[in-house]
Amino acid sequence: MIILGLDPGLGTTGWGLIRAEGNRLSHLANGHLKTDSAAPLAQRLAHLDTMLSAIIADHAPVAAAVEEVFVNANPQSTLKLGQARGVLLLGVARAGIDPGEYAARLVKKAVVGVGNAEKVQVHAMVARLLPGAKIAGADAADALAVAICHAHHLASAQRLG
Repeated sequence: MIILGLDPGLGTTGWGLIRAEGNRLSHLANGHLKTDSAAPLAQRLAHLDTMLSAIIADHAPVAAAVEEVFVNANPQSTLKLGQARGVLLLGVARAGIDPGEYAARLVKKAVVGVGNAEKVQVHAMVARLLPGAKIAGADAADALAVAICHAHHLASAQRLG
């Protein structure tokens, strides 16, 4: 099963693809979707959608997950993050995938074992769980962590169901 993980952002959205076969996880690809901060908001959101559609078309994931929005001190930043996240949810749903949605604490707990783990710990565990992966930076590592979290939750649901 190919799983797409997304770490939303208007300026930079991290994405990561893993293959889950039972309890075995392997890295497929990762990267960033960047928008031009000088462009109008609607144009940035449309560009984000176009880039996501290309990733979905190229890799054909059967599952996807998006990190939930956290509230920033700056309400404008939170609103823009929410709009970018909405575009990602729409793009995944339009591809026929029912996306998982996970709070950052749950992602950290799934990958590191504790919900208050530091970003450095999460990134180190992602590298350990996906040996040999060339990770394209913090946003891509976060997206891979979201994909790993979703893989764990799907595996648990299969065992329980």
